[in-house]
Amino acid sequence: MSISSDPNPVESHSFAVVAPLKAILFDIDGILCGSDPLHYYAFREMLSENISGRHNEELCGTLLPDWDIQRARKFFEDKEDMFRRLASKQLEPVKGLQKLCKWIDEHGLRRAAVTNAPRPNGELIISILDLSNFFEILVIGNECEWAKPFPDPYLTALKALEISHKHAFVFEDSVSGVKAGVAAGMPVVGLGTRNPEKLLLDAGASFVIKDFDDPKVWTSLEDLLETKA
Repeated sequence: MSISSDPNPVESHSFAVVAPLKAILFDIDGILCGSDPLHYYAFREMLSENISGRHNEELCGTLLPDWDIQRARKFFEDKEDMFRRLASKQLEPVKGLQKLCKWIDEHGLRRAAVTNAPRPNGELIISILDLSNFFEILVIGNECEWAKPFPDPYLTALKALEISHKHAFVFEDSVSGVKAGVAAGMPVVGLGTRNPEKLLLDAGASFVIKDFDDPKVWTSLEDLLETKA
């Protein structure tokens, strides 16, 4: 399954192309919450445990990619454990998320969370944000044949929801996620919290917002309602 190498970002903020809108698909990290600083902190702490008191020759061997696979996996497992401990105390939703979720609920739209994060991370974040009853399904990239930037995770979500890509769109904050949504045939709204707007647009995002209170989101949703009417 290939990804288009010629993305053609949509200039308009209108989503008339997906009318009638039936589903909205969300990435998790960086979309539902600002989790990147916690990932950074967890990486920093894990690395500090591996470099403290060691000389440069040793560090070269440790930090360069010559670790055996078991050691590398254990490092990332420990890092994810630390992230989850931090997340349970410090996660906050992206501004406007509750308002958007209420709007989606009121209009009877289907919804799914689609992430490359490990399942325990995704489930924890959704639970912390009190969205366990909001999302119908959670799709994990590594549980699909191919993870993002391939379209498989989003295609898996659409199949589970029994919704055509012609009636759904995606919220994403990473280049790989935007490419995955576009490759699955859906418009993608980029959230510019950690990546420059140009990168997301070049990847194929229809437009980029700063958070879910951004007027561009609500203008687009109102356009869809008018089109449906």
